[in-house]
Amino acid sequence: MSPPEFLSNILSPPIQPHTNRPHVTLTYAQSLDAKIAGANGNQLILSSKESLVMTHWMRTMHDAILVGVGTALNDDPQLNTRHLPPTTTPYKLPRPVILDSDLRLSPTCKLLKNFKLGTGLAPWVFCKISDENDQAFTRRRETLIAEGARIVSIPEDSAKRLSITHLLEELRSSGISSLMVEGGRQIISSFLCHKPLVVDILIVTVAPTLVGSSGVGATLEKLESLPKLKHIASATFGPDSVIACRPENVGAS
Repeated sequence: MSPPEFLSNILSPPIQPHTNRPHVTLTYAQSLDAKIAGANGNQLILSSKESLVMTHWMRTMHDAILVGVGTALNDDPQLNTRHLPPTTTPYKLPRPVILDSDLRLSPTCKLLKNFKLGTGLAPWVFCKISDENDQAFTRRRETLIAEGARIVSIPEDSAKRLSITHLLEELRSSGISSLMVEGGRQIISSFLCHKPLVVDILIVTVAPTLVGSSGVGATLEKLESLPKLKHIASATFGPDSVIACRPENVGAS
């Protein structure tokens, strides 16, 4: 069994990292009216079975997979390859990575349960550098470590969010050559609009459905903050359209 040709052509293995950061693939599913979640960020099942399998193949092609703590709390994801066809040879599992400034991740989440059961890798949780006197934070940290998580403290940026630059540098120094970023909204915005550019490939699945004004859009940014996109390839998986693009600096030829 092997990934669809659409993915193999875009993400020709082995994916080559950069000197100071992994190769980054940003991917998410959206409705025709560009919504990625329901009201208040509630989970929406947008992808068809066919495009979901494609996404799980994509996971096998990356060393790590990242979501924000909002997605981790709302969806309790497993971030594994369970929708791929049965095989006698185990599929490559990506390392789960969670951006979680205040360590809100539940110690009973599926990611930690899967690690204990031997069906997933231990999640790496990136958080802020905390005050030594913050006893509640320290207790949350110790609880997550006891459940199997690796906790990594990194600096915040000028907006008081975890620094994407420091995150990527830490991942690269920890042996991660390729990173798949799945969301949610704040994560998509932070990666897609980061200066300098850090997203190498953008892959968006568009489902033929409408969510309406109560849904949550894919990005928080204004148009002038978004990068220019160069189309690479498109494909259809079941009823869904999947589009791959390469972000470029505004004004790039």
